[in-house]
Amino acid sequence: MKFFNLEIETLPIEKLRKLQSERLQDLLGRLDKIPFYHDLFDSSGTDISRIQHIQDIHLLPFTRKSDLRDNYPFGLFAVPMEEIIRIHASSGTTGKPTVVGYNRNDLEVFDEVVARSLVAAGAQPGMRLHNAYGYGLFTGGLGLHGGATILGMGVIPVSGGMTDRQIMILRDFQPEVLSCTPSYAQTLGQEIRKRGISQDELNLQYALLGAEPWTESIRTEVEELLGVHATNIYGLSEIIGPGVSQEDWEEKGSGSYIWEDHFYPEVVDRDTGEPLAYGEEGVLVFTTLTKQAMPLLRYWTNDICSLHYDPGARRTHIKMGTIRGRADDMLIIRGVNFFHTQVEELLEDENELTPNYQLIVSREGTMDQVDFKVEASEQLFSQLMDHGDFRSREEALKKRIKENVGISMQVEIKEPNAIPRSEGGKLKRVVDLRSSS
Repeated sequence: MKFFNLEIETLPIEKLRKLQSERLQDLLGRLDKIPFYHDLFDSSGTDISRIQHIQDIHLLPFTRKSDLRDNYPFGLFAVPMEEIIRIHASSGTTGKPTVVGYNRNDLEVFDEVVARSLVAAGAQPGMRLHNAYGYGLFTGGLGLHGGATILGMGVIPVSGGMTDRQIMILRDFQPEVLSCTPSYAQTLGQEIRKRGISQDELNLQYALLGAEPWTESIRTEVEELLGVHATNIYGLSEIIGPGVSQEDWEEKGSGSYIWEDHFYPEVVDRDTGEPLAYGEEGVLVFTTLTKQAMPLLRYWTNDICSLHYDPGARRTHIKMGTIRGRADDMLIIRGVNFFHTQVEELLEDENELTPNYQLIVSREGTMDQVDFKVEASEQLFSQLMDHGDFRSREEALKKRIKENVGISMQVEIKEPNAIPRSEGGKLKRVVDLRSSS
């Protein structure tokens, strides 16, 4: 099985645009009945009757995360509460969570796009899915579960954490597919190697990894440790959850398909909001063309990436590039803007350093300081211990970072397993201490 929905996934672009335009017209009629959007259209002077084609969407206003929080908990719901059959929410660690509701139609869409994603990632009916995403208010666990079920997979709902149990189940239940965050896949792989468990004792073939930015160096490590094809699955609860986009396992590195019959994407300038051309990096924006319970117009995700069509791809849908980071997570150090993934990418050429690292940002007086801590491989660490040559290796890496990122950092090469590991959730690569100093 190469496709879950062959007709839609290979729909010619002109027919896709017609479908998107029809769905946008229907969406605007539904949005205008929500008090928030009715007032937004009035205050912005937007005449929705003038919007005839999907390419007119740039004339419409944005929706931002603050709008969801201002209408907490159910102010953006577009259907009666008795039609809501599931509610999810963000972690809410920095205030009120963002709440999303689903009616029966929305869950059918959710299952469909996740099933498409699973097939693109290599999964097939009859395979077993070891689902190590968290179940609960987070959309990951239940989202993957539903899509795998309609695909005809056997779902093992392990949820996150409890690494000992995860490894036992991987050995005993013999699943072919793993879903979790990339950092937790690293944790599982490193622990499996540490225990001397052979890949022959496992049955894993594919891994769908998402919920946090990751790079080719992490993909390489996960694939080597677990013996899988690792692909990126992207989503966010405000839009639907995981399954907004997915990388094809046979097209790795060329971007992730966005299922744009349901989620219309744009990339816009982070400062002006103006649309950017294909290939240019900016803020990713989504419009939910078919979501009924809580539709969103031009939702400002804060994720930084680019969009492009791939003429050599097997599907006609647009692809998104690697997430560079979040606009609100971009670090500004001594006037230089950068994302932690830029430093992570440099590790791809440092074969004796692992992708396990942490950036610690602090402030001494009026000056910001960045400490970059990265683990050495066991072989390199042993060599450095024997020859006492840590400083020259650290200085060489410090020079590379300065030349490529433009920032001087204090570099410290650590022993294996010194950097905190993921226990199933998102891993915090950056620790910013400036607000507490």
